[in-house]
Amino acid sequence: MQAAEVEAAPSLSDVELSDLLDRFSSYPALVLAVSGGPDSFGMLAAFARWRAGEGPALHVATVDHGLRPEAADECAAVVAAAERLGIAVAKLDWLGDKPSAGLQEAARQARYRLLADHARRVGAPAIVVAHTLSDQAETVLMRLARGSGPLGLKGMAATSRREGVEIARPFLWVTGARLAATARASGLDPIADPSNADDRFARVRMRRLMALLEPEGLDAERLAVLAGRMQMLDEALARQAELLADACAQPSVAPGTRVFDGSGWLSEPFAAVQALLARAIADTGDTVIAERLEALEALTGAVLMAVAGGSAHRETLRGAAVQVTAGGRVIVAREPARRPPSLTG
Repeated sequence: MQAAEVEAAPSLSDVELSDLLDRFSSYPALVLAVSGGPDSFGMLAAFARWRAGEGPALHVATVDHGLRPEAADECAAVVAAAERLGIAVAKLDWLGDKPSAGLQEAARQARYRLLADHARRVGAPAIVVAHTLSDQAETVLMRLARGSGPLGLKGMAATSRREGVEIARPFLWVTGARLAATARASGLDPIADPSNADDRFARVRMRRLMALLEPEGLDAERLAVLAGRMQMLDEALARQAELLADACAQPSVAPGTRVFDGSGWLSEPFAAVQALLARAIADTGDTVIAERLEALEALTGAVLMAVAGGSAHRETLRGAAVQVTAGGRVIVAREPARRPPSLTG
């Protein structure tokens, strides 16, 4: 985001805030996840202005992951800003040992877990996050780079669920520059996060790549539009997969296990079978499967070949075991827990 762009961007108007946030009017409470950066401070300012003494109870939550010494001061700034606006605020700490590998993902999971626990404590059915148009574009570009198909390229949903709580993203079509302007208009001074300039992080590298692509027409809005189109395609595939699943479902005695007559899949489009398997695996294994297109394509091909050849096949993917019997039945179940190593030798 260029400095000139930030200065030129207007604050969100009251009419725009109403359009974006009125859907939350019936919620008893909301948790606002605020880090102190321009986007989250803009979100804080937007909700404070929109509520204006009415509507759901607002609860700001800021997370200290314990990874940077500066984080304590950043959380203190969030606490001060929320208190100045008359909004309840809590600092949440990620305690315990931190992994040496996959630290960013572990931190993200810990953050949502802490936020969800806090939402339950204060009676809030939803956590609101400040993901913007730029975040959506970066997500699409990152998933494209690692081989995602429509299930991944649909980007972030406006609402999803995590840890049993709704995650709401009302600003996916708002630029970060406008949220920053909204923060400034309320007198909030955002914190500069040094990680936003650290090339070790994929999002930072993608942000710089987007700056190079923008003159060619592939800007954040174009990528976000692509995400919307992929969302529509995903909905159509999901509906076709649902009809196919209903048509060839067979009874199962094991809870959480899906059983299908795979012979009916041979005359169906590959993408529909793939979408059916993705949903079945996500239901029984790991929901991240939606983004692992290459592995899912290989699995779908192997399953169809086994069904067509009347041969047995078994493999696991993202926590789910997929088995094809010689008779053409396809069984999707949670992968059995591995036994601990024997201590008796």
